[in-house]
Amino acid sequence: MAKNVAQKLIENHLLEGEMVPGAEIGLRIDQTLTQDATGTMVMLEFEALGLTTVQTELSAQYVDHNLIQEDYKNADDHLFLRSACAKFGLWYAGPGDGVSHPVHMERFGIPGKTLVGSDSHTPAAGSLGMLAFGAGGLEVTMAMAGEPLYLTMPKIWGVRLTGELPDWVSAKDVILEMLRRHDVDGGLGKIIEYYGPGLDNLSAMDRHVIANMGTELGATTTVFPSDDAVRRFLQLQDRGDDWIEILADEGAGYDENEEIDLSQLEPLIAMPSSPGNVVPVAEVAGKEIYQAYVGSSANPGLRDFTVAARIVAGKKVHDRVSFDINPTSRQIFENLAQNGALAALIRSGARIHQAGCNGCIGMGQAPASDAISLRTVPRNFPGRSGTADDKVCLVSPETAAASALTGCITDPRTLEMEYPRFQEPDEIIINKEVLEPPNTAHEHIELRKGPNIKSLPQFEAMSEELSGPVLVKVGDDVSTDEIMPAGARVLPYRSNIPEISKFVFEQVDKKYYEQAMKYRDQGHLVVGGENYGQGSSREHAALAPRYLGLRAVIAKSFARIHWQNLINFGILPLTFADPDDWNNLIEGDVLRLPDVRKAIRGGEEVVVINESKDSTFVARHTLSQRQVEMMLAGGLINLFRKQRSQAAVASSG
Repeated sequence: MAKNVAQKLIENHLLEGEMVPGAEIGLRIDQTLTQDATGTMVMLEFEALGLTTVQTELSAQYVDHNLIQEDYKNADDHLFLRSACAKFGLWYAGPGDGVSHPVHMERFGIPGKTLVGSDSHTPAAGSLGMLAFGAGGLEVTMAMAGEPLYLTMPKIWGVRLTGELPDWVSAKDVILEMLRRHDVDGGLGKIIEYYGPGLDNLSAMDRHVIANMGTELGATTTVFPSDDAVRRFLQLQDRGDDWIEILADEGAGYDENEEIDLSQLEPLIAMPSSPGNVVPVAEVAGKEIYQAYVGSSANPGLRDFTVAARIVAGKKVHDRVSFDINPTSRQIFENLAQNGALAALIRSGARIHQAGCNGCIGMGQAPASDAISLRTVPRNFPGRSGTADDKVCLVSPETAAASALTGCITDPRTLEMEYPRFQEPDEIIINKEVLEPPNTAHEHIELRKGPNIKSLPQFEAMSEELSGPVLVKVGDDVSTDEIMPAGARVLPYRSNIPEISKFVFEQVDKKYYEQAMKYRDQGHLVVGGENYGQGSSREHAALAPRYLGLRAVIAKSFARIHWQNLINFGILPLTFADPDDWNNLIEGDVLRLPDVRKAIRGGEEVVVINESKDSTFVARHTLSQRQVEMMLAGGLINLFRKQRSQAAVASSG
């Protein structure tokens, strides 16, 4: 039978289950990726499980999120991560070396391999013909230990590309067009596979832009074929021997189908405060801006910075505009210096920052209050920038640079200049030296733990009955940024669960922490709408609420990664059997789930009693038998320890 690329990649790594949409499958993982905002927990979890060395072909740790060192916390964590890499056998990229996704693509990405990362934009590696997934840190820990990655087999959504992008339109506009059509939940339960003649004019880095932001569609991952564009990229990176061809078979089909004529696209913009709020730039042109920002994992390529530089070359950006440039790797930084782009940007009035995520995750570069910020970043959830009433818009580098010149949202097609089309160079500066390889003599290395690094809290097994008040009720598309904020004020506590827990749901209800502490031993619940927990993969959005006593979340539907994170830490995710029951609940209602252990073992339905209203409704779970055992044990760590103990007893007997 003819197979598409996604089917080939899954089949080659399938360890458990069948490739039937909706069934649970287990995949062999070749590589892992961790970044510092989530990686410290991964290393603490690896230690807590009693593991000694990674079992993957390659694992890499990047320090790219928490780069601001206003005190000891981030600096201490950087040293902890470096010591953990030396002790456990990982590659290490330090602060300022670059954003994880493009650096991994430059140095380690290999067509046909699987990758799981504790960052939701890990599917960017699909641009190279990899099968790459974002996941919670605990799942990455298990993959590092050689365990399979489990997920629900997705449908495969084929998107056929035809035509060629017009001048002033680039890869960012392709993914914004997908978001315009399908919003932030259009990809739930699906792998997006791009194919067709339109690929001929999209470079590997163009594809990175599209694959990176497939996450904003809610997609499980995004894949591209490994073709001549991938071969050229790897040859340019001095890694041509890593290339293999992976194409869809002739006649291969897809579960769903879509077509985009690239020649018909125009510059697009996602308005505040959702990646799915997309309109043509021309419709909102003229609105005054405060900031224009080029960089991030969503537009990380040499072309993205070079095109922006050529647009502003010989000109001065508007005196009201902060024009922020965030190179995405040291290698790209060096090449921008060599090709003249860096000098042109500096001369124009741009502000040059270190290679890293920076303002994308709220680490500095926060915009002025109630002022528009145009950014090439992947998401614009409310307050993510660090400014509570931010107005962040998602755009291409072309639109960002054009608007920096004029001081207002500008359709770049209206600039009186020839489009500075970028031609990939035949040779670039290669920087391999910044990455520290795994230490082969690691037996006696000690983990370096500063005072802000605390051990993982331990959680008890699920009780026979769950009960407690609804402390928070939210609507649709609530993101993990709203559950567990990022930014320079919060993320430095990523290794300290008791401290970071003080910020849970801060943007939704400032009294949540105080209320949750009252019910920490008894337990409490949260009620959500559609697509609950979209966005970042950070497991702190499950781990910290669990520390505060959250026992169950009842929602209309869940984003994939957060749903699994809840299960990993023993929080029961349930969906309303009748979505209208959401309307009948208010904050403060006391809910009781009687015989819940028996209920989730015996079937999909769980009876929920609203003691405040003397009423009853039905919720459902979609847990596999493996996940049921995790829930009963109180989470994945407890189950793993139990299984290892049983195995040890069996082997000794």
